[in-house]
Amino acid sequence: MIKAPRIAPSILAADFARLGEEIALIEDEVDLLHVDVMDGHFVPNLTIGMPVISSIRRVTDLPIDCHLMTLNPDFYLEDLKEAGVDIATVHIEVFPDPNKVAGEAREAGLGFGLVVNPPTPFEAIEPFIELADMIVVMSVNPGFGGQGFMESVLPKLERVRKFIDSAGLSTDIEVDGGIGPNTIGQARDAGADIFVAGTSVFRAPNPVIAVQEMRAAISR
Repeated sequence: MIKAPRIAPSILAADFARLGEEIALIEDEVDLLHVDVMDGHFVPNLTIGMPVISSIRRVTDLPIDCHLMTLNPDFYLEDLKEAGVDIATVHIEVFPDPNKVAGEAREAGLGFGLVVNPPTPFEAIEPFIELADMIVVMSVNPGFGGQGFMESVLPKLERVRKFIDSAGLSTDIEVDGGIGPNTIGQARDAGADIFVAGTSVFRAPNPVIAVQEMRAAISR
């Protein structure tokens, strides 16, 4: 069954010179924080590491959802837990069989999620959905914020929702990329219950109003 919607601002779009202030501004309006870790190899961009994540944990009690866009995410699991991460998500494209890394995440005390890129078919993750606390359907090609929402992923999102409901699982479904007031409704209708929004929150004239507009768009 689809859960109450949760909004997860992506700090990738925040002003890192004012990161604590940016988080404090929207903290009471959102449900968790989304942190993108990129290695410059799996995706053509570099972002942040443990020192920044530890700093975020010191200024908020919100759950931290860490999206690992790296070729060796399993190497960092224990450090991520120590830094304050609650759930780590890894790409099925990196781990075509994620059984081992799922076990390592759980041993480290982390929740475990699987991410699937837009070109990757549903069948790639289907055998492993029951391993995960969260399935993340990318609605942009990963690596950079500010991209447009890809409607072509909606059928995949619907298939994930149908599988989870048919199996009676409590797995969360997160959608990541191009989410804002004009696209969140499509993602919700397709079955998502967690919505990653970066540019549409932190680059908005008023981030609080931006979050409220997204909630209004899926409460009708």
